[in-house]
Amino acid sequence: MAACGLDFGTSNTTLGVAGAGQPALVPLEGDADTIPSAIFYPQTGATRVGRAAVGAYVDGEHGRLMRSLKSVLGTALIDETTLVGRQRLTFRRVIADYLGTIKRRAETAAGASLDAVVHGRPVFFVDDDPAGDARAEATLHAIATDIGFREVSFQFEPIAASLDYERQIGDEQLALIADIGGGTSDFSIVRLGPDRRGRPDRAADILANDGVRIGGTDFDRLLSLGVVMPLLGYRSAMKREGLSVPSGYFHDLATWSNINRLYEPKTLRALHEVERDAADPGLFGRLVRVVEEERGHALAIGVEGAKIAVSEEGRAAVDLAFLEAGLAAAVERRDLVAHTETLSSRIAARVDTCLRQAGVTADAIDAVFLTGGSTRLEHVRAAILAAVPAARVVEGDTFGSVGLGLTVEAANRYG
Repeated sequence: MAACGLDFGTSNTTLGVAGAGQPALVPLEGDADTIPSAIFYPQTGATRVGRAAVGAYVDGEHGRLMRSLKSVLGTALIDETTLVGRQRLTFRRVIADYLGTIKRRAETAAGASLDAVVHGRPVFFVDDDPAGDARAEATLHAIATDIGFREVSFQFEPIAASLDYERQIGDEQLALIADIGGGTSDFSIVRLGPDRRGRPDRAADILANDGVRIGGTDFDRLLSLGVVMPLLGYRSAMKREGLSVPSGYFHDLATWSNINRLYEPKTLRALHEVERDAADPGLFGRLVRVVEEERGHALAIGVEGAKIAVSEEGRAAVDLAFLEAGLAAAVERRDLVAHTETLSSRIAARVDTCLRQAGVTADAIDAVFLTGGSTRLEHVRAAILAAVPAARVVEGDTFGSVGLGLTVEAANRYG
C-alpha cells in the first residue's frame, strides 16, 4: 500500500510520499512541491489548478477562479452552489476537483498509485462549534474517499510540524509548535527527542493542543477593509441622511471565499440600485465596476502582495489603475499593524492557553518552532515570541514542514 501525507492548506498545498528513505514532498506544478490552493474553471477548455489557475485569471481569460477553498469546510457554504459557466457546482465538488488533480499529479510524480493518506487538519476547523468541526473532518474524509483513497486518517497540523522538527534534533526538548497558516493558527506543546521518534503511540508526549480560526486571509481582509475599500465607497453615505452604503458587499469583496458571491446577476442588479441612491455614485461606482468586470480576485491578490511586501520592505501600494488612472492604495507597516493588531493579539493568546493546558511555565519551553506563511508577519511573530521569551527560535520550512510531518506519520501508520 502506497501512503502519503497531504497538507491541503487554505493558501497552499503539499503532498509527501512515504518510502524507504527520508520523507519527501513530490513536485505538484512543474518542479515546485508547493502549489497554491486555487482552481480555475474556464468557459472553454480544461480546468487548471495552482499557479496556472491564478495566471489564467490574471491574464484575463474568461472563467471562474476560486481560492481559499479550505475555509468553507465546516460551514453551510460547503453544500451551496456557485455559478461556473452555465452550470452550478457545489463547493464540495470544487474541492474534490482540486484535490483529485493533486492526487493524480502526485501519483505521476511518485510512479505509484496512492492508496492511503494522512490528511492534515487544523486544531479547530470552526471555533467554538464541535459539531461543525466534526462535519468539516467528515466532509474532507468523504472527499478523500471519492477521489480514490482507500485508507484515510487525520493528524493535527502542529503535531505534524513537530514530527518534522523532531527529525532535526539530537536531544530531548519541550517544544512549542506554532503553525500560522492562511486560514488558522495552531499551537502544540510536545515532548520531542530521538528516543521518542517512531513510537507508535505519542499521545503522552502531546501536552497541549489549541488553535483559532485566524490566518493570513484574515489579515488580507482587514487590510483590504482598512486601506482599499474606502477608495471604493466603503462607509460612504447614501443620499438619505443618516444612512451609509451597505457594508456587506465590501466584506464579501475583501474575503477570498466570498468573492464569487458578488458575481451573481441578482447581486449586480442590487449594486446598481445602491449606486443610484449613493451620495457619491462615482465612488461607489468603482465597486460596481470591480464586480462587473469580475476583478475581485485580482484586487485580493494585490492586497495579499502588498501585505507580503510591507512585511518585508516596510511599504507597498495596491495598484487600482484599472479603475482610474493613477489610483492606488498606499500601505505602510504601521497601516498593517493598526488594522490587524487585534488578530496578532488573539493568535498570541493561544500560547498562554497552551501553557495552561500543559501545566508548564513559559521558561520551561526549550524551543519554539515556527512554520506557516503568516509567521513572516513581523508583528505576529513578535507577539508569539513575547509569550515564550527564553525559548530558542527555530525556523521551519515555511510551507513544507506540515506536509513532511504528515508524511512521517503516514509511514508510521501505513508502513
